[in-house]
Amino acid sequence: MQYILPRGIRNNNPGNIRIGNNNWQGMKKTGFDPNFVEFENPVYGLRALMKILLTYYSKYGLDTVQSIVNRWAPPHENATDSYAAHVAKILKVKRFEIIDVPKQLIPLAKAITVHENGYPKKNTIYSKYWYSDNIYKQAYFMATNKFSDKYEVKQLVYNNF
Repeated sequence: MQYILPRGIRNNNPGNIRIGNNNWQGMKKTGFDPNFVEFENPVYGLRALMKILLTYYSKYGLDTVQSIVNRWAPPHENATDSYAAHVAKILKVKRFEIIDVPKQLIPLAKAITVHENGYPKKNTIYSKYWYSDNIYKQAYFMATNKFSDKYEVKQLVYNNF
């Protein structure tokens, strides 16, 4: 039996970001998914996820798992309380506890990735949080404008699952 990857992983969009007005860096110009953004590789999908989380923090003052998840996965579309509880459990914090979003950006992105896509099946090439720490770090550097060399992106993506 063939293992079918979750939609977010197939689209290189582990946060399942919906198609909107944003022209994300690394976004495929044409894709097959009518509802969700498709990225060239996972680093760009993780970068977009982290950019959104940083915007929630800096523009809207969202600094608890509950407030972030309420905006990310609104109650009219999702079981937001269960989602927030799962993310908080992964982060080892309480849902309403204030967190330092910029410092917790990578663990928060990992937790959202796992909630959106489940954990990978055992005995696959994927790590516990789907991607290697190097890929998450690269996305972090790109999201925070500290580093963004496309050659490095390709090397990290293809060498570090």
